[in-house]
Amino acid sequence: MASHSKNNYQPALSLAGLIVSLGIVYGDIGTSPLYTLKAIIGENYITPNLIKGALSSIFWMLTLQTTIKYVIITLNADNKGEGGIFALYTLIRRNKYKWLIVPAIIGGSALLADGIITPPITVTSAIEGIQNIYYEVNVIPIVIFILILLFVFQRAGTDLVGKSFGPIMLIWFLMIGILGGKEIIKEWSVLEALNPAYTIYLIQHHSEGIFVLGAVFLCTTGAEALYSDMGHCGKKNIRISWAFVKTMLLLNYFGQGAWLIQHQGYKLSELGTNGNPFFLIVPDNFLAISIIIATFAAIIASQALISGSFTLVNEAMRLNIMPKLLVKYPTELRGQLYIPVVNWLMLAGCIFIVLFFKESAKMEAAYGLAIILTMLMTTTLLNFYLHMKRYNIFFIILFIGVYLFIELILLYANLSKFFHGGYITFSVAAGLSFIMGIWYTAKKLSERYVDTVSLDDYKKYIIDLSADTSIPKYATHLVYLTSVRDPKLIEQKIIHSILQRRPKRADIYWLIHVDVVDEPYRMEYKVTHIAKDDIIRVDFYLGFRIPPRVNLMFRKVVEELVKNKEVDITSRYESLQRNNISGDFKFVVIEKYLSYDNELPFFQKVIFTSYYILKKFSLSEPRAFGLDMSVVKVEKYPMIFKVPSLINLKRI
Repeated sequence: MASHSKNNYQPALSLAGLIVSLGIVYGDIGTSPLYTLKAIIGENYITPNLIKGALSSIFWMLTLQTTIKYVIITLNADNKGEGGIFALYTLIRRNKYKWLIVPAIIGGSALLADGIITPPITVTSAIEGIQNIYYEVNVIPIVIFILILLFVFQRAGTDLVGKSFGPIMLIWFLMIGILGGKEIIKEWSVLEALNPAYTIYLIQHHSEGIFVLGAVFLCTTGAEALYSDMGHCGKKNIRISWAFVKTMLLLNYFGQGAWLIQHQGYKLSELGTNGNPFFLIVPDNFLAISIIIATFAAIIASQALISGSFTLVNEAMRLNIMPKLLVKYPTELRGQLYIPVVNWLMLAGCIFIVLFFKESAKMEAAYGLAIILTMLMTTTLLNFYLHMKRYNIFFIILFIGVYLFIELILLYANLSKFFHGGYITFSVAAGLSFIMGIWYTAKKLSERYVDTVSLDDYKKYIIDLSADTSIPKYATHLVYLTSVRDPKLIEQKIIHSILQRRPKRADIYWLIHVDVVDEPYRMEYKVTHIAKDDIIRVDFYLGFRIPPRVNLMFRKVVEELVKNKEVDITSRYESLQRNNISGDFKFVVIEKYLSYDNELPFFQKVIFTSYYILKKFSLSEPRAFGLDMSVVKVEKYPMIFKVPSLINLKRI
């Protein structure tokens, strides 16, 4: 088990933590040398200035975007040790600007959309190395086979093999560093690329002009994942390990460049089977081993992104901005989960990408458009975080101004990819944003129309009902889920269910409220005795990364209340009470449906209609809260938001 620092949120700095970081955090950005330089050069003839311009742009992109923005600044925005765009949003969502949910939704959607192209491009780039040995081999079946195995394996979890990710990535980084270093020694002039003037030269003289930055951007696409995985590794481990990772990446990039300078005048396609400079610098007798290691690194990169997608979707569900989906927990490892629907949809998307593009060079043309949107949204949210933390105003203006300028240019550069396949990930991101936006808006609008009443006004009626032996007992313990935070209030629909729909006599009435709080792993509860031995309310305060296993949690609460002699759960049937047998528990869940008796504005009608269509594909309330279906009664309740104007009927 990982040790934690004094605040008990961040894993402490350790050698094990550093190695784990290599396996969890750097899969995506660590495998970028497989395709970045190849994408930048494209079909251009190799010249020293072109290569130095490419290397200069890579160096400054990694320095400005990854090192300064993410490793130095953004990692400070941790929510009790957790990172990622939704964790950042929960830090600032109490801000008076309610529209901040918009960049959170767009950024989260774009990051999820990126998940259908990252595994194909990394695995395909690695497997294509085989073509340097066997020219005519068709890599598509191999890539699809690996992807299928990868996604099928998700249901088992990665607790066991995950421990090997760090050592494998350590081997990967050492390998790429050594391969690059041996080439730099042969061509020291390549170090001139550290001069940012070469970046300007690249933009001015490249055949694509400023749009070449869309290819340069590939070297830093894993930076957002670096922030998202902070909770697993800790910012200290990430910052220290990044120094090693960046060094190895630059050694490899500059090594590829040094080799290419020695082969100026050619096109990449003329230098090898697939023209990938990454494999061109590998000695022939080491090529097969390098392909195997590259394949493992690509699989680890894909695994990290898949796991991150599960976490992201789970956070979105807990924050009520996405329909509820079935979540499974394959291991006891903290934070590890498996969402079957997301898993199979991602697999289908990945296979489609492979079959559609067929080779990594074409995937490169579409890669990056979605992730730059996430980076822009992170910058937007960071602005409010820095203000919240009272950073120097001049620093905020400089920092946000510089990165908005850089990322807007990168967005412009990446827009050229839209018609080369970027529309696929862009469409996925837009679709996810639409779903999240509808779900969030409908939830917020519903809150306006929740009909609540004072619990004190009905407390006497409920107590009298509990004592009325003329009514058959519905359950010994009757449990309702309430969405109202104020313990003095209760939804009218619950009162209607207890007293009117079918009077439900019980010995004790329980009200359960689940409050999703901003802290990621908070697990607390509060008990309010509204009417002694008759009405008890339990409020759960759960972090946005905690699964709402209400059935198990409620059982734990009842056990503690019994232990403290705050409640007696023994059945009140005489025969059962004599034998000290516990009473039964019955959950009543009230599911809402859209009533036809509504007169809503057009916009709200569209929102609610779309919401209830999505709800049909969502997990039911009992399953979403982890309730045992054998003790659950589901009741339907019409949602009437606005009653139509009176109908003028005349009696004749």
